[in-house]
Amino acid sequence: MAIATHATTRRIEAATRPDRDRAIDALRAIAILGVVLGHWLVTALVFGDGPVHGASPLQFLPALTPVSWVFQTLAVFFLVGGHVAAGSWSRRTIPWEAWVVRRLKRLFRPVLLVLAVWTVAGGFLLAFGTEPDTLRTLLMLVLSPMWFLLVFAALTAATPLVARWHPVVPLAVVAVVDLLRIELGAPGWVGWVNLAAGWLVPFVLGARWQRMSRGSLWGLLLGGAAATAALVCWAGYPAAMVGVPGAGFSNLAPPSLAAVTFGLAQCGLAGLLLEPLRRLMRRPAWWAAVVIMNLFAMTIFLWHQTAMIITTLLTRLAVGLIPGLHTSPDTAAWVLARFGWLPVFGLVLLLICLAARRVRG
Repeated sequence: MAIATHATTRRIEAATRPDRDRAIDALRAIAILGVVLGHWLVTALVFGDGPVHGASPLQFLPALTPVSWVFQTLAVFFLVGGHVAAGSWSRRTIPWEAWVVRRLKRLFRPVLLVLAVWTVAGGFLLAFGTEPDTLRTLLMLVLSPMWFLLVFAALTAATPLVARWHPVVPLAVVAVVDLLRIELGAPGWVGWVNLAAGWLVPFVLGARWQRMSRGSLWGLLLGGAAATAALVCWAGYPAAMVGVPGAGFSNLAPPSLAAVTFGLAQCGLAGLLLEPLRRLMRRPAWWAAVVIMNLFAMTIFLWHQTAMIITTLLTRLAVGLIPGLHTSPDTAAWVLARFGWLPVFGLVLLLICLAARRVRG
């Protein structure tokens, strides 16, 4: 991920097609940045006498719950993904099988490098005495975000079918599934139907989203926000829009009705921001930054937790226990310290991106 010098900026600007909707790329960059910063802010590795375990400041400091509203941006990612996939399918000149293979190659090729590196790293960590429970914690941080790739791949492959659906269809499925599992005592596995149905809502919305009027977008924003507030205040859904360790119920695993209505509000806001983003993206420096972010999007997503882990482990070996890195995230001081470590995580991630690019040639 190179720094956008003046010369680089000019080259990017010259290479951009005049008809490209730069706001779509900006929204994708915002979504990825939200996921990365969200994970870095609410994920802690706690070192003590036993194995390293994961924790979250949201467990101890409920006042931080709004952080999850700002940085849980997966609905925007699926919205943009649905919009791009539907547009690509409408312009395709190849059979469905070739179209799917072409799109999924870009999605899964970088995953192989992550799996290979962590297979070797896991072996070394075990050989040098790392406790299996500690390694399990680290691997969960690295691998668990990849669940979305499987869902995204399935929805992408189904684009010719689902792009014609109305978002109300999967939204109704989510509502029925939540009724069954929360109110009527259905088996827990029933909830995993929402893993597809929940993210299908913004994906399908993306196929028609830019044709929506400003009034409809305002309706999505205000209606989604009001529905989410009602579900949290009167239906017992958690206020946090991310999973919190130790909580009995998560809005994300699997996606709940509250997560989906919250996502609808995000989709409405994203639509309302299109024009301001288009104006901003006319500035070459901003556009260059977005292009570079999108160029490394999959690498950033797949390696951002590894960057945090590397920083945490190396400082533990070199210095010892440091607030914001190795201690329990149960004080405001930990939160302030974690903000200070974000640039370091970013620098390590930059180095990883450069190395990954060199490996891929």
